[in-house]
Amino acid sequence: MPILRLVGRFIFAARQNVAMTNHDRDPLRVSEPHPVTLSVETLLQQCDVRRSRHSGPGGQHRNKVETAIELTHRPTGIISFAAERRSQEQNRQVAISRLRLLLAVRVRSVGRAEFVPSSLWMSRCRNQKIGCSERHDDFPVMIAEALDAIDAKEFDVRTAAAALGCSTSQLVRFIAQVPEALESVNKERTARGMFRLMP
Repeated sequence: MPILRLVGRFIFAARQNVAMTNHDRDPLRVSEPHPVTLSVETLLQQCDVRRSRHSGPGGQHRNKVETAIELTHRPTGIISFAAERRSQEQNRQVAISRLRLLLAVRVRSVGRAEFVPSSLWMSRCRNQKIGCSERHDDFPVMIAEALDAIDAKEFDVRTAAAALGCSTSQLVRFIAQVPEALESVNKERTARGMFRLMP
């Protein structure tokens, strides 16, 4: 199974294997750059890594080696966990992918009221259509940028879409690929007396 197919299981992973210090509070806010834009090597330097034994696949080899990986991102307190693969390295890759997606959804960059799309965004948004598969390494960065734009525009998705150069429906469908992202936007919109977005 490709490592980034985990996106489809994001909510299950978030509920079962991932914790965050302020999950029920406002999003964490950081100065630019957003941590999801960092290289994997730099991101890992900001993490504590814990290896452990964990129930999961492996038959007679189960629990005999420490293959489970837990990553704690020190600046935010966000934790990702992976234990479903036999290989420690495969679990490490899954944990990194989960961490990047969690950071994308739960951390907002500040100071971008006049939002200008990045070169990455412009290269993947043509003719008002967003072209980035959830399996691509750029996906968490694109999700973070979309959510930053929506946040900067006070959750007016139409205005955010205009700033990003895409249609409103494209933007809503894009963030809806990660249910927690859509839910976080809808929570803020409801608090402001705005209607909930439907994918």
